[in-house]
Amino acid sequence: MLLHITQIDPTIQLKLHLQTTTQDQRIAWLAAAAVSIHVLEALLPSPLPGLKPGFANIITICVLCLYGWSSAAWVSILRVLVSSLLLGTFLSPTFMLSLAGAVSTLMILWPMSRLPGAGFGAVGYSLAAAMAHISGQFVLAYLLFVPHAAIWKLFPILLTFSVLIGLVNGIITHKVVKDLHG
Repeated sequence: MLLHITQIDPTIQLKLHLQTTTQDQRIAWLAAAAVSIHVLEALLPSPLPGLKPGFANIITICVLCLYGWSSAAWVSILRVLVSSLLLGTFLSPTFMLSLAGAVSTLMILWPMSRLPGAGFGAVGYSLAAAMAHISGQFVLAYLLFVPHAAIWKLFPILLTFSVLIGLVNGIITHKVVKDLHG
């Protein structure tokens, strides 16, 4: 992104001109799609607080497979920030847990996406992302909100749910990526 600052008059008023690239526009559109899905998911009833199918992560894994980790990171972080602003959860525990999940996911996907060969594919990335997401959330929840060992009794149940959802999302992502590649 280029930033041109031009002085207009002696009173030091500045004119900003942002020039976007095709990649900037692609990231904005994909982040908007992920935000839309995330906001719609927030409307779904949940048997446990915060338990969601994570369909917005399909966008992130598609972006990882098609455009690389850097673009996927932008889409993921923008999704968390914008969704929290739209849902009124910015800087709340919900936001912090969502951000912890996204950062954990990005931390595991970064080395996975750099391994030589064909990589893990959409299903492998999705499974790893789902497990990293719930793990990051549990670690943060334990450290900041519920510093009691009993919280870890829920972990195997939610990890199992995450693996199942990660598998379903990975299969969907694989199909989308395959269709987009022609």
